[in-house]
Amino acid sequence: MRFSDDDIAFMAQAIALAAKGRFTTDPNPNVGALVVKDQQVLGRGYHHQAGHGHAEVYALAEAGGAARGATCYVTLEPCAHYGRTPPCAEALVKAGVSRVVIAMLDPNPLVAGKGVAILQAAGIEVQSGLLAAEARALNPGFLSRMERKRPYVWLKMAASLDGRTALANGVSQWLTGTAARQDVQLFRAQSSAILSTASTVLTDSARLTVRQVSACTITPLTNAQLRQPLRVILDRQQRLTGSEPLFSEGGPVLLCYAAGQVPKRLAQGNVRVEQLAITTTALGHLCITSVLAALYERQVNSVWTEAGSTLAGQLIANAVVDELVLYQAPCLLGELAQPLAKLGDFKDLQQVPQWLIQDVVMIGADIRIRAIPVFPPRATSDAPTEEAH
Repeated sequence: MRFSDDDIAFMAQAIALAAKGRFTTDPNPNVGALVVKDQQVLGRGYHHQAGHGHAEVYALAEAGGAARGATCYVTLEPCAHYGRTPPCAEALVKAGVSRVVIAMLDPNPLVAGKGVAILQAAGIEVQSGLLAAEARALNPGFLSRMERKRPYVWLKMAASLDGRTALANGVSQWLTGTAARQDVQLFRAQSSAILSTASTVLTDSARLTVRQVSACTITPLTNAQLRQPLRVILDRQQRLTGSEPLFSEGGPVLLCYAAGQVPKRLAQGNVRVEQLAITTTALGHLCITSVLAALYERQVNSVWTEAGSTLAGQLIANAVVDELVLYQAPCLLGELAQPLAKLGDFKDLQQVPQWLIQDVVMIGADIRIRAIPVFPPRATSDAPTEEAH
């Protein structure tokens, strides 16, 4: 399907608009829309927050009656069902637009072609597939939940130039600089959940919350954007008491413990806490795929993981990491320092997990590398297959 240079330029604007909602729309997707007539933009909109108007609604409202006969550029297929808001496809029909250009169709079974069908039945010209890759990049978590029935998993790690995460005595604060830690806040803010372990919570007194990043030169967060993700803690042995800093502030907490145990009575904290029994393996460890399945049932789109080498190795060995985000500090910790991920003893280079580097940037004095797996790793007998903490 052929698109004009104007089509490409207007869709690029819609994609830029959609990105503005990336901190606040969860669990909904990020969507942007433009209403255009005679090469003039009449209305702009993006989805701000779940339960509020969708992108097309804002764009049509700004365009008003001038939307009749116009073209609407939208990054995701207009919805076709009644939820907390009416269907956007019907709003476009009512507004009298003559053409709708869609970046990508919506894999949500409630939509999935139904929006296009409503538009076409009303005689509206519909074209799709313009800047589809860019549109997909807006919503890795939402698309993972819809298409794969599991959340998108980020694995964040921080290491020295020689690939070590902490000194032999466990000291790691602070390996990376202020700018890198602020960059982490932006990833946390875009995530549905933050996954960690009881060991990390106890060792680092970790709160795992999103904090304001006013000094960040990349994308400052405002108070209105500080949505707190669900904090998911693997606590097989139920070592947390409820009195840790984790329970003093922020969003809700989901504690995962081994099935068959009696849930531990926790001290009264200031956040909502849910305790969830998770199936275990023959070794008695929590099953990470069961954890992800439970998060899928809770409409979790994406998971940002911050933990030690054991959980990192577990996630990689189980081939559930969708993207690695590695911060490298300009220092050397030596051979006795702790490793990046416990993956067992590989005997052949063909067994070693391979990664395709997508992006390398300087964040302050540190390097940030983003990479995706080339193919699933072949787990070794020595690799940790489940959470061992």
